[in-house]
Amino acid sequence: RAQERAVRAGGIAFTILRATQFHDFPAMIAEWAVADGESLVPPLLLQPIAPRDVAAALVDHALDAPSGTTVEIAGPRTEDAVDMARRTFAARGEDRRIRATWRGAAMGVGFAGEVLVPAEGVRLAPTSFDEWIAAGAE
Repeated sequence: RAQERAVRAGGIAFTILRATQFHDFPAMIAEWAVADGESLVPPLLLQPIAPRDVAAALVDHALDAPSGTTVEIAGPRTEDAVDMARRTFAARGEDRRIRATWRGAAMGVGFAGEVLVPAEGVRLAPTSFDEWIAAGAE
């Protein structure tokens, strides 16, 4: 958040856009920690968003006058990172063993619970994880 403080203090008109993790994030973290042929994925709760939805929001805000505020966006539903990783690899035709664990995973138990789930009132983007998977997981 240091960058956001710098923007606010900079004296230039701004709008800050914060987005939750992208739909492919669990597959990325599965690639960061592998042990004995298994990808170690922490059992995170996320409210993932499609990269295209973030891009559309960026364009919308870039075309509007700066608001001097922070806008938060998230995907429409809370999802389980382990399930998301499995489904992403399956959709891509990749045979990968996934183990749900905090031990050795790229993110520790400090991220348990709803730490990564946005607060009430966040702007919800339209594309669900299911729709992203159905469109090819790209």
